[in-house]
Amino acid sequence: MRLALTRKGVTAAEGWAVESLGIGLAELMERAGQAVAAEVLARSVAGSIVVFCGAGNNGGDGWVASRLLHEAGREVVVVTASEPGRVGGIAGDATLAAVESGVRWVVAPGEFPDGILDGCSVVIDSIFGIGFRVGPIASPYDAWIAAINSHDALVISVDIPSGVDADTGQAATPAVKADVTVAVIAPKVGSMLYPGAELSGEVAVRDIGVSGAGAGSLGGLELWDREEYCALLPHFGPATHKKSRGRVLIVAGSGAYPGAAILAAMGSQRSGAGYVSLVVPHSIAPIVQTRLPSVVVIPAEEEAPQVFSAGASAVIAGMACDFDAVVIGPGMTREPGATALIRELLETLDAPVVLDADGINAVVGAPHLPENRKAPTIITPHAGELARVLGVTPEEVQSDRVGQATRLAGPHLCCVLKGARTLIAAEDRLVLNLPGGVELATAGTGDVLAGIIGTFLAQGLSPLEAGALGAFAHGFAAESAAAKMTNRCVIAEDIPDFLPEAFRYLLGEYTADDGALT
Repeated sequence: MRLALTRKGVTAAEGWAVESLGIGLAELMERAGQAVAAEVLARSVAGSIVVFCGAGNNGGDGWVASRLLHEAGREVVVVTASEPGRVGGIAGDATLAAVESGVRWVVAPGEFPDGILDGCSVVIDSIFGIGFRVGPIASPYDAWIAAINSHDALVISVDIPSGVDADTGQAATPAVKADVTVAVIAPKVGSMLYPGAELSGEVAVRDIGVSGAGAGSLGGLELWDREEYCALLPHFGPATHKKSRGRVLIVAGSGAYPGAAILAAMGSQRSGAGYVSLVVPHSIAPIVQTRLPSVVVIPAEEEAPQVFSAGASAVIAGMACDFDAVVIGPGMTREPGATALIRELLETLDAPVVLDADGINAVVGAPHLPENRKAPTIITPHAGELARVLGVTPEEVQSDRVGQATRLAGPHLCCVLKGARTLIAAEDRLVLNLPGGVELATAGTGDVLAGIIGTFLAQGLSPLEAGALGAFAHGFAAESAAAKMTNRCVIAEDIPDFLPEAFRYLLGEYTADDGALT
């Protein structure tokens, strides 16, 4: 498992290095500069190099890199906002060492000087680093960033692109658009979340002798490898039978959205559930049955217009005891009867629950319903749904996805915040899912995900494990479909058909020639 760190996590890792390993902060800066210089030399064999150095420790990393590149025979010039002698602390020491070694520098405190970038092959961005918080970019740094972004040189950022918040991934205007980000110790959370992920380009993590474990999970965002996901997959032996592979009950659908119920059931089946039953309003049962011959379809009491009635709760609660997990919400609408049914089920069911779509809408104004449950519960909102539950705006959710997702996580509750880079938040852990792209931005894909997660929850995984494994399989299947069909052509119905590719990959039976992005 890898960790992406927040500012707090980086500080903890550095403190651990100082106290436990006896590595001083100046030595850490030297090692960071070495990593940046090595990256430049590996990627660019000729041409001049322009290094933009701020006044803090990120700038100090840049000064170290400039000295080492100069000593390696490269033509280097540093752009600084003030005289080198005015830089303080360990960054000041690095600055003076570079100047004494012969590194050229130019002060650019206002208008950006013409000609500095002419003919350069590499630009190093070491302006702000992880200390930056989103806000207006002051002069001269706004001019520096504009100049960097307008040039065609290879742009390498130190730790995180300047203008990107290391904790949230939010970006100022302007922010550096890097081709490569050299992340020392560990990647930063802001380079994993959009828009920071796009601005970071390729994130090259470089070890400087500080174990990522030194920070523990403090401020850490977990990035799981194939082995971590594979270890969670239930394995079926010769004595396995359909009920031992997980029994999933899905309460979903309406006259307007019968497809949501179908898609959730397809996702649940194709991810390995042994027995899936689907409860739908009575009048749409025939439609659903024709599409799902191996699913038990149970008609339930309804009210106009073809939506669940609150009166169905007793029957559903009675049958739920025979299932290992219950998925509630896809396509149920926000009609009063459906909302009342969902709330009643959340209060009465003892089974593990996945709450999706209109199941989430039903707890707007009543977030205590999922929060108070003692049984394992997973809620799967997109930004708009989470915003409604928490009483904030979608923009507030997107500006701090980690912080907002953790607001809806508790001892038994896991929040799977969907979107670009789905985030899985439990009470004390955070996992970031990397697979899955724009091909998932189409109606119905979330219903498939709910069914997948329901299967893993029914097979005995914890809410965090089921949410993370479900998001990974869902995203990998989507990328596999896009590799064959283009991301323009993928629709929700395709995702279950490509789930086998995800499981083949996790089991080590998949090669790059098969086409998915791994």
